[in-house]
Amino acid sequence: MSGPTKPNSRGTHPRKWSLWRQPRALVRFFLTIELAVAALTVFFAFRDDVVTKHWWEFAVLCVLALIQAEASRKIEQVRRLITNAPHVNMTSVWVFAGVLLLPYSLSGLLVIIVYGHLWLRIQRKMGTRPVHRVVFSTSMIMLSAYAAAGVYAAGRMLQQSSNWSGATTTPIIIAVATLVFLVVNNVLVAIAASLHGRPSHVMISWADFGLEIATLCLGALAALALDNVPYLIVLILPPLLVLHRAVLVKQLEELAITDQKTGLLNATAWHEAAKNELSRAARQNSCFGVMMVDLDYFKRVNDTYGHLAGDEVLKAIARMLKDELRDYDSAGRFGGEEFAVLIPDSSPADVVATAERLRRRVTELEVLAPTENGETLITKLSASIGVAIYPTSGTTLEQLMLTADSAVYTAKSNGRNQVVTLST
Repeated sequence: MSGPTKPNSRGTHPRKWSLWRQPRALVRFFLTIELAVAALTVFFAFRDDVVTKHWWEFAVLCVLALIQAEASRKIEQVRRLITNAPHVNMTSVWVFAGVLLLPYSLSGLLVIIVYGHLWLRIQRKMGTRPVHRVVFSTSMIMLSAYAAAGVYAAGRMLQQSSNWSGATTTPIIIAVATLVFLVVNNVLVAIAASLHGRPSHVMISWADFGLEIATLCLGALAALALDNVPYLIVLILPPLLVLHRAVLVKQLEELAITDQKTGLLNATAWHEAAKNELSRAARQNSCFGVMMVDLDYFKRVNDTYGHLAGDEVLKAIARMLKDELRDYDSAGRFGGEEFAVLIPDSSPADVVATAERLRRRVTELEVLAPTENGETLITKLSASIGVAIYPTSGTTLEQLMLTADSAVYTAKSNGRNQVVTLST
């Protein structure tokens, strides 16, 4: 085994080993998933006993899935334009309904038709998804569908053999199948994201997770409607289209208040949060703190390692702020290397202690950043932090911001990497 690598003449470290950078490993992983799906599809095609009812249910689900996709095509295009992160598709409604109603072969064919139409009508024209990624995503959904269908079929067989009450146990079986679908799909996505070298894309928000559960629940309701009162399945379309539009509105709202580089609040949203806190503190006669956090010698980072490396440093600072601050504290980016932090309902001593902790955490950061010669580990970062306390440092937001900004310049004049608190 070789010893630890040394930085080259430019101070950069060789790239760390990653499966995404090993073409053979990627090819094997993709082929394993896709061949497994193909084998299962062929196997079930010969085993399944497809009757006329199944073909009618398959046709209805295909038609409704295509109608829903066409009706919401513009919405989905905008969703994909404003974010490149994985997000929940509304197609799970029809896919999961097929899981509960159709034989394996037809449920797999339904997935192919739904995702093939999605690629032809949206992804191909936008150029956001290459064909191999579409095939891989379709394969993951098919594996999830097969796993959930297997659990559902086993549950129904156990239900019949044990003479369990259908009214009591059928919802439980559907819930377990839903859970299996979620787990298998998210595990496969996690593996793919790790191979891609972007493990942060594995984590989805609670809102996205709730949306995924909602689409699967609608799929279960669609299956029950189609199996018992077929014409009622059309009632799934209006709430599904409204849900799709509501998700887009939520994404646009988040985009309007978020700094896209760091994920923190932008300057406008942070000012609104600070104004609200100022009004609350004035009514309740309480204290709060305002911090201005300015990275020291950030231009040197950009000049030495490049702007992409500088962006990684800013993202690392943002992650640190999210980790160290309370849920009801607010951190925002004011542009460049300057951040603002709002600490509500805290004593002056607590605010200063928080500022010192943030300053210390900046000095402890180690940021692995891309450069033209590979990845390099950026260390020895520091920040100058100016603190203003309401009401001793000011009674208006403008006074507090000016005082905190003046404190930052004082910290830099005194040698940087320190916390300074000023009064007006």
